[in-house]
Amino acid sequence: MALGPRLDLRQSQSLVMTPQLQQAIKLLALSNLELEAYLAEALEGNPLLDATAGDSDGSAGDADGEPGGEAPATEAASLDADQALSSDNGTANDLDVDLTADSFHHDSASDSVGVSGSDSEGIDFDSFAGEDETLHGHLLAQVGERFSGLEAMVAEQIVALIDETGYLRADLAELAQRLGVPLALVETILAGVQCFDPSGVGGRDLAECIAIQAREADRYDPAMATMIAHLELVAKGAFPQLKRICGVDDEDLADMIRELRNYDPKPGLKFGGDASQAVVPDLYIRRTAQGWAVEINSGTLPRLLVNRRYYTELATGAAAKSKAWLSEQLASANWLVRALDQRQRTIVKVASAIVKQQEGFFLHGVAHMRPLTLRQVAEEIGMHESTVSRVTSNKYLSCPRGLFELKYFFSSGISATEGDGAVSSESIKSRIKAMIEAEDGKAILSDETIAQKLSAEGHDIARRTVVKYREAMGYGSSVQRRRQKALAG
Repeated sequence: MALGPRLDLRQSQSLVMTPQLQQAIKLLALSNLELEAYLAEALEGNPLLDATAGDSDGSAGDADGEPGGEAPATEAASLDADQALSSDNGTANDLDVDLTADSFHHDSASDSVGVSGSDSEGIDFDSFAGEDETLHGHLLAQVGERFSGLEAMVAEQIVALIDETGYLRADLAELAQRLGVPLALVETILAGVQCFDPSGVGGRDLAECIAIQAREADRYDPAMATMIAHLELVAKGAFPQLKRICGVDDEDLADMIRELRNYDPKPGLKFGGDASQAVVPDLYIRRTAQGWAVEINSGTLPRLLVNRRYYTELATGAAAKSKAWLSEQLASANWLVRALDQRQRTIVKVASAIVKQQEGFFLHGVAHMRPLTLRQVAEEIGMHESTVSRVTSNKYLSCPRGLFELKYFFSSGISATEGDGAVSSESIKSRIKAMIEAEDGKAILSDETIAQKLSAEGHDIARRTVVKYREAMGYGSSVQRRRQKALAG
């Protein structure tokens, strides 16, 4: 068979993600705080983008996309976010929002303060106080008071190795070798650091932390020292063995255990750790006379506008290369404004579907939460599951019941023994939590007993499922809880 060259034409289809599509997907997954940082970078890089202060009723400004002329400021200011989100563009459902009602939230301190002569209280200036003192800052201040020179340098290195709970997580021999100082000096400096406030700081394990506090309380006698050296027996509740090892009677042992309970196993937690970032809700939900109102929190975001007048001024008389660059920036600005508007519409659609599915939770609490999956929401709003997943990632919803992550409303279901309904796993967890917290010290509920009680209430749940939910909530087994009740007296 002869071989020879030839040309063929073939037609095929493929899905190509353009850079703009990739950027739109990225915008959809960003939280409000992340989006704020992204928009700040965009404003810095594109001279045709202008920003106005965000308000609770506004969304990202819209633009025509035609390079000529500038939209009047009055028209831009009159654009209402709720009207934009509920307009018939095929991208969002109508929202029943009472625009005449009070605002959903406060964007600044002045929003919560009444006018002169009203009965409202003044600004709470304590809310503007600085951050709490950290453990490391507190310890370093004491280093300067107690040590100097080489000793202060070693003490600062030791303090830097103390974690937020107050424990020293380092090997002294390695520290001495790294600093080039004798091990005896490091041990001496550590003994001085262990005398710092709070009591117990600098301990290398739980026993040493408790021993430091016992010495400071002048209760570190031989019996107490023996009990601290056998804390595992205290955890197991092996009181007869402890009495024999410590050489004390029942009354002395009970007194020692009461003293032990007064010590702090994590003394460093009295002080604030690293600066934490407050969670800012992306959505506000409120019940009105007409139903549930959903609002995007645009108070933290700037409102973007395309400055066409500036484009016209720059493009007049500019070189061809400059005009091409300006046209590219104008197209980028118009796309970003439309992408932000589409992002808000999508978020509102998903949130509205969640509120509709979980109305029982918003009305009556977690006990009435229904099982919900991403597929159910995606089918209701006509989108893909991946889109719903991106919308619900790192976004929070504020409602009268508190602040919740959108992912919180998605959970598996537990079938009911009677009827055709099912309940959410979060509802079952809430019921297990209530049972454990209400149990008597003399009648600790086993996992099997909890499963039987839930079954009697109409929930078909296995014992191993109870174990999984109990451990996920941080509760110990019935044996561990019984020991804790006994230690607590």
